Amino acid sequence: MSAFIARQETFPTVDSTQHIVRAWLDAGVPEVAVAVADVQTAGRGRQGRDWTAPSGAALLVSAGFRPDWLPLRHAWRLGAIAALAMLDAGEDAAGLKDGTLWLKWPNDIVADGPDGRLLKVAGVLGETALLGDVIESAVVGIGVNGDWRARDFPPELAASITSLFELSGGRPISRDALLDGWLARLEPRYEALRAGRFDAGAWTTRQRTTGHRVEVEAGSELIAGTAVGVDPESGALLVHDRLRGIDRPIGSGEVVRCRIVELPARRGDLL
Repeated sequence: MSAFIARQETFPTVDSTQHIVRAWLDAGVPEVAVAVADVQTAGRGRQGRDWTAPSGAALLVSAGFRPDWLPLRHAWRLGAIAALAMLDAGEDAAGLKDGTLWLKWPNDIVADGPDGRLLKVAGVLGETALLGDVIESAVVGIGVNGDWRARDFPPELAASITSLFELSGGRPISRDALLDGWLARLEPRYEALRAGRFDAGAWTTRQRTTGHRVEVEAGSELIAGTAVGVDPESGALLVHDRLRGIDRPIGSGEVVRCRIVELPARRGDLL
């Protein structure tokens, strides 16, 4: 275990690695605290959605931080650097070409399917605890479909997900190697963030939504337009409103769903 990690444990079954790490932080464990599980019985994604995978088929990991130096307006960057680190770690673990995995704003890692559909590979969930306007602690959880065979995908999800195993053409995926690769890439990104640097270029260029027409459910409003990028300062998706002639920022906290709508050249689907 590297000096970057203060505590790291693997569990056969937990309700949620998020809960484990949150309890550690609340008890005073220093950063960075990492919990991994074979199975989660109460795993969840954004908006409280359930997230489950068979034992050993996914990397289920949460990492806890104490970034009291990070401005509150930049809290979203913790999830961003975790996702960027996992893009590279996932491609490396599966022997994939650079650029096989993409970000799908606000919190998914995806790959292009054979029919033009975006297929979900991983989801990212970030949670913060505040002391006034200071980030006292934060937990970032990631669930990555690793050594999961398509024949075992739940029928209701089979058309919208894939795994590193399937993308690699059947290469066994080592969860330990994927975890080590992620942590090795996360450390320099976290230290850069501490020094006031954020890789806005990678965060922007790896977004699959950019240049595509999207429909975003934000509260009770449905916003449609062309996604022209993400704001590296606020993390908001920028959607061009052609009628009003403006690029409208949409914060991730207000989003229920974001989907790429049908285009002549390709089709992205709701994830």
